[in-house]
Amino acid sequence: GVPTGVTNVQSRAVRDAARNAGAREAIILEEPVAGAIGAKLPVSEAVGTMVLDIGGGTTDIAVIALKGVVASKSSHVAGDRFNDNIIEFVRNEFKLGIGERTAEDMKIAIGAVMPLSETLSRSVRGRDFATGLPREVTLTDAHVREAITPSLDALMEAMKEVIEATPPELLSDVLQHGVTVFGGGALLRGLPQILAKMLGVPVRVAPDPLTAVVRGAGIVTEDPEPYEDFFIDEEDILSEA
Repeated sequence: GVPTGVTNVQSRAVRDAARNAGAREAIILEEPVAGAIGAKLPVSEAVGTMVLDIGGGTTDIAVIALKGVVASKSSHVAGDRFNDNIIEFVRNEFKLGIGERTAEDMKIAIGAVMPLSETLSRSVRGRDFATGLPREVTLTDAHVREAITPSLDALMEAMKEVIEATPPELLSDVLQHGVTVFGGGALLRGLPQILAKMLGVPVRVAPDPLTAVVRGAGIVTEDPEPYEDFFIDEEDILSEA
């Protein structure tokens, strides 16, 4: 799978990598489409389906209908950016240096985008910038929420752009059926609720959101014919070679 809006040069690199790895044939499919297929959404019907795929390096937003992507946007505001936000927050707030893995652990353990009924907290150890020695502080879900809010706001704006670019006849479907979220970022506590509140549409997390894209890719590999209209055309890739 490739991010939505990927260039032909990038698609060719993916195709070549697959073939160099021994694949006889490389099917190139946009990741939000693969995730939608994996989530059993009606991608081949005349119904507008909106998906949000929050991965590590990129977030893909797409509206899919009639075997095609009708509006989409790819953003680097994703899981890794949230980790960077947490690292920066701890540095500024506590004058403490922590690494990427620690930030990821904190995001998973106590990350929440809305206030919770009970506070979540975890101790985190890092390097004190003043002394150079290890020091321990306590982070709460409120700290993580404050850290990642600017990135969430940017994500909301990207989703609004896709909604605004959606044809009116499909927008009514999106407003009725809402958005399906998958990828690691879908596991952030309160994400469906805050998205629904800000966008005014229903939001649900796909079953087993971490594997939706992989499941979709597997379905397409097993029986590619029904999904051929979604494939990135080999001729288009070669035209920029």
